[in-house]
Amino acid sequence: MSQSCTQSPVCVVVGVGPGNGAAFVRRFAEEGYKVAMIARTPVVMNDLDAELPMAKPYLCDIGDAGAVEQTFAQIASDLGPVDVLIYNAGKGVWGSAAEVSIENFEAAWRTNTLGAFVSAKCVIPAMKQRGAGQIILIGATASLRGGASTAAFASAKAAQRSLAQSLARSLWPSGIHVSLVIVDGIVDEPLMRAKLADRPDEFFVKPEDIADTLIQLTLQRRSAWSFEVEARPFGEKW
Repeated sequence: MSQSCTQSPVCVVVGVGPGNGAAFVRRFAEEGYKVAMIARTPVVMNDLDAELPMAKPYLCDIGDAGAVEQTFAQIASDLGPVDVLIYNAGKGVWGSAAEVSIENFEAAWRTNTLGAFVSAKCVIPAMKQRGAGQIILIGATASLRGGASTAAFASAKAAQRSLAQSLARSLWPSGIHVSLVIVDGIVDEPLMRAKLADRPDEFFVKPEDIADTLIQLTLQRRSAWSFEVEARPFGEKW
């Protein structure tokens, strides 16, 4: 574990679905963390709640700032101050600027960027008080370039990446390690497996392996912290 204390450290995973989110919850629970799970729908969280005694579900629309603040206040009351925040929520809206609606453009920004901003604001005060903490954002290669059909997604992810940079520069001096993991590839989850059934196993990014990368980030020494980590399978073009 990244913390040595009498009480179990607390990890919040925002965006718990059947791929990365579930893997992150399992991995941090294995490491002895109490894990708060946040998602808009309860299905995956309920399964993990039944499987893992260290995990607790919280229903929340991460694009609703007031709901996010209420949820993090409840987590602090239930489990204690947050040691690790993993922001995995994302909304993939595809299409050109002519095709994407204004509502979907705003929704992509709310999920990918506003939710990350509010979540970070909720955990920063206690982390600063302790002089320690981890904030990990899960990004995408769309943050590095805008494609013809990524008007909403790329701009939201680029804003998220800039937010992560700003958080790192302001919080590292306080002992809070902010990092960004850019996932480049198709995540191995049931929906994508069914859609791309003809692809070989090594084509997919394994959620469990990304979870290991997150654990490694929490164990880094302060004199050599990583900020931006790119995670991709060997077959991905880059």
